[in-house]
Amino acid sequence: MAQQLASRPGLARRRRRENLEGWLFVLPIVFGIAAFQLIPVVVSMYASLTQWDGIAPPRFIGLQNYVDLLTGDPIFLQVLRNTLVFTVVSVPLTVVLAIVLALFANLKVPGVAFFRTAFFAPYVMNVVAIGYVWFNLYSPSGVLNSVLKTVGISGPSWLADSSWVLIAVIIANVWQGVGYPMVILLGGLQNIPTELYEAVRLDGAGAWSRLVRITLPLLSPQIFFVVLAQFISSFQVFGLIYVMTKGGPGYSSSVYIYYLWQAAFGQGKFGYASAMAWLMVIMIAVIAWIQWRLQKKWVFYG
Repeated sequence: MAQQLASRPGLARRRRRENLEGWLFVLPIVFGIAAFQLIPVVVSMYASLTQWDGIAPPRFIGLQNYVDLLTGDPIFLQVLRNTLVFTVVSVPLTVVLAIVLALFANLKVPGVAFFRTAFFAPYVMNVVAIGYVWFNLYSPSGVLNSVLKTVGISGPSWLADSSWVLIAVIIANVWQGVGYPMVILLGGLQNIPTELYEAVRLDGAGAWSRLVRITLPLLSPQIFFVVLAQFISSFQVFGLIYVMTKGGPGYSSSVYIYYLWQAAFGQGKFGYASAMAWLMVIMIAVIAWIQWRLQKKWVFYG
């Protein structure tokens, strides 16, 4: 007993030393998070309530930036519509195509590993290079219009026509981004027990019935994650717009992040751009919350 009491001070000192060593190890990470994430978040929150050009001291104006965005900026409303169209079209198209590619990549056929790599490769390619490739494909004398011409179709001016430019960007974005959700869904497919397929096959279920009764329900958690991730990323598309269209013609292909970048670094309206950023955060949070509530009705967690 006396030895235990005598050893307690030494034990306490050792614990304090271990705690101190632990804090010293994590301190660089804490400082990094504070310097590059927490402090910029606080600064941008305050900047959204000011008129600030990044040089002169900010002038506090309250919620005026938000009022101007929602009521006094017709370009912002057009950009918001473009972004919603981009999201509503590109997200379902990407998810459906990712499911089809994942089903194909899950087949046990010769050369399937090559196709998995080919489907995923665009996702890790440089977005500037991809933008230039698609820019040339969409040119009036490019490959796409040349192929259409061979079947008697006169291709449109993809990037110069306000009716087609957003569709052109969506196609390029889906082609580039479908690889990541495909890999997520492929992982989910490979975790489905083969015994379930054998059981329903014995009951006489065909391929479509197996897809609807087994594959999609058991794949629903991965589908939900992919839908949520694609929705968030659709509000953040920038590189393809910058390289391919510069938001034109007019503002017909300008989307949220590109217009925010123009306001901040093109026009020097850092307070206005900060308000746009926080408005985007609020919209994404609300819609993500709605998706999270609705997922209880269709996602099967087994």
